[in-house]
Amino acid sequence: MVCLGPQGIDRMDFLVPIDDSIGGSAYKSGQSLIVNDVEHNPYSRYSRLVRDKTGFLPKKLIVVPLRVDTVCVGVIELSNKVSGKDFDADDLAILELMGSQAALAYMNAESFRKANREISLLQDTITSGSDYHTFISESRVMTDLGRMIDQVAATSSSVLILGESGVGKELLAEQIHLKSDRTHKPFVRVNCAALSSQLLESELFGHVKGAFTDAIVDRKGRFEIADGGTLFMDEVGDIPIDVQSKLLRVLQTRSFEKVGSSETITADVRIVAATNRDLEYMVENGEFRNDLFYRLNVLPLCVPPLRQRKEDIEPLAIFFLRKFCYETKKNFSGFTGDAFNALHAYHWPGNVRELENCVERACVLGMPPKITEADLRLNTQTGAEAVVQHTVYQQKNKSHDRSLRTAINSFKKAYITQILKETAWNKTETGKILGIQRTYLPRLMHELGIQ
Repeated sequence: MVCLGPQGIDRMDFLVPIDDSIGGSAYKSGQSLIVNDVEHNPYSRYSRLVRDKTGFLPKKLIVVPLRVDTVCVGVIELSNKVSGKDFDADDLAILELMGSQAALAYMNAESFRKANREISLLQDTITSGSDYHTFISESRVMTDLGRMIDQVAATSSSVLILGESGVGKELLAEQIHLKSDRTHKPFVRVNCAALSSQLLESELFGHVKGAFTDAIVDRKGRFEIADGGTLFMDEVGDIPIDVQSKLLRVLQTRSFEKVGSSETITADVRIVAATNRDLEYMVENGEFRNDLFYRLNVLPLCVPPLRQRKEDIEPLAIFFLRKFCYETKKNFSGFTGDAFNALHAYHWPGNVRELENCVERACVLGMPPKITEADLRLNTQTGAEAVVQHTVYQQKNKSHDRSLRTAINSFKKAYITQILKETAWNKTETGKILGIQRTYLPRLMHELGIQ
């Protein structure tokens, strides 16, 4: 309780029951009150309580509830005019005007505090949430990979998961965490490709208030949040070179400083990194630090694309069908034979993520009882056919140089890029598929302008 008197503000550190006070009456009724004879008011117990606690005896009171719409958030209470005169309607009008502004300011401040709490919570849970994906696999290659995960999970060494986009690298990182002795500690996720250099540094290591323009409060980084648990760093190949050196230090010493702070923080965090890029090639070209690569690449795991483990297509499709039946409120009993044949024949350049999107689209557009081949709406071209068609289209729409040599070079560039993507930019594997030496591939990429 705060008392505003002639000498200034005095804090009264005690609580007055609502039922025993004039202010409580105004709070419950939502009506302003003028009481120019407090002593004989039905709520005189309040005046005696204040007198016993402070030696101050209020004689005249004016009380205004702080209302926002129909909600009362508090009251303003003034006592004893200096002149000794009674409070009147003019006093009440002024205080009610102040009260409406004070109530609005209070609610805005409370909304701001609530929003900050929710934003902070969302920032900490978007990448570190407790929801895990279901691990579904029937292929031998994934079964073998699962056995490797069991062995890897028992250690605290860094893990580097390699594979094309959409193959399920994050799912494997989850399995490593869930099967480790860190399973009851946080599993924190961060997408390194989604943030600029400054924001990524703040995201990883945290910042203190005033460290930069938008740093209005202190904030923990992902390393601090993941203390004792696992930090999953997706798209690690996109980390800017200046942040790579700071990440290397954390891997070496398990210590770091928040942005704008000199205080050293230590954290016991296991790093699981993932990328669809060829880090060895990036190291050769100075785009990725070799010492950081070796620190991350202690336990490498390669996730094969979906087209190389087609035994997983059917169980995954059935799992996604059940999921989207619930979401679309449609009762599909399964897939037709032609639909399954189409799923197995498709190339799946987008891997499991594309399969999930395909089944979702089929559930939205199709009608029970079964998903048909037409519902899937698959582009049945092979990767090579798609490259050829794209090259021809480009040549048709160019206003000059439609020579055969230019068309061949365009096809080479598009086709090699396609194979590089399919192999997660693994030049050794790409060279095998193309039937050329791995040492010749970088020169060919340079000549064709492939980056």
